[in-house]
Amino acid sequence: MPEDDSKQIRKHAMWSGVITFGLVSVPVALLPAQRSQRISLRMLAPDGTPLRRRYYCSKEDRMLDAEEIVRGYEIEKEQYIVISDDELEALAPEKSKEIDLRRFVPIEQIDPAYFKRAYFLSPLGDVIKPYRLLAAAMEASGRAGIATFVMRGKEYLVAILSQNGILRAETMRFADELRTPADIGLEDEPPRAAEADLKAIEAEIRAAAAPDLDTSELTDPNGRRRQHMIEEKRARGIGVLKTGGTAADDEEQDNVIDLMEIIKRSIGLQAAPADNGQKGELRSFAEHHQSRQDLYEAAKALDISGRSKMTKEELAAAVREKQEAREA
Repeated sequence: MPEDDSKQIRKHAMWSGVITFGLVSVPVALLPAQRSQRISLRMLAPDGTPLRRRYYCSKEDRMLDAEEIVRGYEIEKEQYIVISDDELEALAPEKSKEIDLRRFVPIEQIDPAYFKRAYFLSPLGDVIKPYRLLAAAMEASGRAGIATFVMRGKEYLVAILSQNGILRAETMRFADELRTPADIGLEDEPPRAAEADLKAIEAEIRAAAAPDLDTSELTDPNGRRRQHMIEEKRARGIGVLKTGGTAADDEEQDNVIDLMEIIKRSIGLQAAPADNGQKGELRSFAEHHQSRQDLYEAAKALDISGRSKMTKEELAAAVREKQEAREA
């Protein structure tokens, strides 16, 4: 990877470590896949000085210093269990630099409601081959890797997916964080709509149907209006407050598309398609890490006879032979 690209990756990385899978280790950096375009408004004093938040004790009628504040969990009304920083530290997950992929599930079985926040996984250093092989094998299998990892002292559940040769991480909600329809009073089987009404709605859906999703329509109109108003007031010199503060504005994030181009260059996606030797390596890699059940399902799809009596190695060889015959 070019030195400038490597610096950009490390500059924007939220976490760096290693994806481990069997005997394979892939050094990666975690990069945000989205950026906030929300127009944030600061709370100011009349002279334009930014305000700070402080904690107020209503019982003693005074502001509290940071060292006076303790944390507590409310167990009953106005009754708390106090938890110290040392106790929280003892419960913190062990620091780790690994995402250990031990379980792979069909992507279609993951409800999108579980997905919380998206990240790109970029290779680190010059060891690109394991990254490309893992990305290609996962995409070919149609499966996502499920794992946990620790970032900034917090343990996350994460799904690793591959799309167009690039690995993506989706932090996930835990199962008990999601409500069911019954939790909010919805029936599992709502009453069936009248046939005539159903056909009328279906006709309206067809009339408004589009062949593809136009991402240019996924914009924030209120944000655009706010931005336009701010630019207009700035141009006219209306409502501009100048303070003597020295606090610098937050550095604007680089365009995510630019980071994507860096990732693509780093793994050679713009290079020529893989040759037969690389395809063979990919197939060998995928077969080595597939379970016997996965290989059996592949053999079933290829209509290989005698598959039920084959060992994992025999299934792998039979699947490879059948696939090579089809490609010939």
